[in-house]
Amino acid sequence: MKRRLRIFDVLAISACLLAACSLQARDLPPLVPQPAPVAVPAPVEQTLGNGMKVLIVQDHALPVITLKIAVLTGAAADPASLPGTAQFVASMLNEGTRSRSAQEIAEAIDGMGGVFDSGADWDDSWASLSVLSNHAQLAFDLLSDMAINPAFRPAEVDRIRRQTLSALDVLRRDPDYLADTLIERVIFSGTPYSHPKDGVRESVQRLSRDDLARFHDRYYQPSNAVLVVVGDVSIAQALDLANNAFGGWKAGELLPARPSSPAEPPAAPRVVVIDDPNAVQTEIRIANLAFRRNSPEYDALTIANQVLGGPAENRLFSELRIRRGLVYGASSDLVCYRNAGAWEIKTSTRTDETVKTISLILSQMNDLEDGSINGRELQNAQNYLIGHMALDFETSQQIADHVLSLMINDLPMNALNHRAEQIRNLSIDDVSTAARRYLNSSQAAIILVGNAAEFKHGLKSFGPTRIIPLTDVDFAASTLEQPAHDAVGER
Repeated sequence: MKRRLRIFDVLAISACLLAACSLQARDLPPLVPQPAPVAVPAPVEQTLGNGMKVLIVQDHALPVITLKIAVLTGAAADPASLPGTAQFVASMLNEGTRSRSAQEIAEAIDGMGGVFDSGADWDDSWASLSVLSNHAQLAFDLLSDMAINPAFRPAEVDRIRRQTLSALDVLRRDPDYLADTLIERVIFSGTPYSHPKDGVRESVQRLSRDDLARFHDRYYQPSNAVLVVVGDVSIAQALDLANNAFGGWKAGELLPARPSSPAEPPAAPRVVVIDDPNAVQTEIRIANLAFRRNSPEYDALTIANQVLGGPAENRLFSELRIRRGLVYGASSDLVCYRNAGAWEIKTSTRTDETVKTISLILSQMNDLEDGSINGRELQNAQNYLIGHMALDFETSQQIADHVLSLMINDLPMNALNHRAEQIRNLSIDDVSTAARRYLNSSQAAIILVGNAAEFKHGLKSFGPTRIIPLTDVDFAASTLEQPAHDAVGER
């Protein structure tokens, strides 16, 4: 009897242990395999007789086609006295051509169920149109007409001018916009990337129809243009439609871009503040110069950026938000253009915590400079970047954007398919070396927008400081102030 009891005891204990093990297994997070890289077909590239490049990516998953045309000249080529020219020209493309009114263009796009957008980035000006693939022929014809033959009718120019001025008036009161514009104005000083690409009130008011037409004639040339075609279309059909729509675009003389910024800008103090006495919090931007987009160190610095302040887990958010409760969010980003780049940190905090928040950010930068990235951080950053690639290629518009980016930045057309492998092969030493080279906490530019009276005395420890009253800010002026206060100096 006792022996039988012992057997039952053993069986009961074993069952309990198995149940406990089962519960523990269910409590543990599931094992997640490393994300698989995304395969993006390399575009087929052809050049039309007039010099225009055509890049085609077939994607028959949906009956949709996206056309995106870009001229490889953007806001970086704005005339020095007329910032915002490229953006104004791009915004006029769907406002009427020599053969179609703005209303006729809008009705044609609506009739196809299409989605149109246009704009100017720093290194290109573009227009895109997405439609159902059975409207492909009309889409090609309409997009070519808008890109080649904008009419710049005075009534439409005045209407876009009013809209732009209204938007700039709103942005003038937006601390986030002020901080973003000022950091690029300071960090890229002396380059074509330092002026406000949307322009300022004075330049938008001065821009004439002739100014817009002159910019268009100068840069909207087939030899300076790229057409990206993505979606439910065959290679042969896409080339045939491109030839019919754009083959007659006559090549003119492509003139070099005029420099839009002074070659030797005045030296700026390390800290620049836009003083808004009514502000209850401070917008903070801290930045170092980095490199252009096609740098071989781009992927290594992308991982370093991910560790510092990229999406998902990062050090800035952990320190400033989770541990200290000083901010709602904190991030960093690589801003890389064709000929220049920067590493920017962005956050905002309560006015009375401004100096403390800056100090903590600089401390995190310094830690990363010292090469403190560990294996877990490296792996998490690699997994995030590789896993997130799938979300970057979900639509034909996204694919078109990425393909165009390769062309603009002189990258190989198959670069997207090798990037996951390149990211996975990077070591801690690779990432730390890039971070040390481009992250410099002692020389970073610091931009603040807030109530300077509440924190200006604490800024002395960061270096020379300049305070500009909000009412005097002029982003088009060489010294950032309106003429009456156009003097550089510490306050």
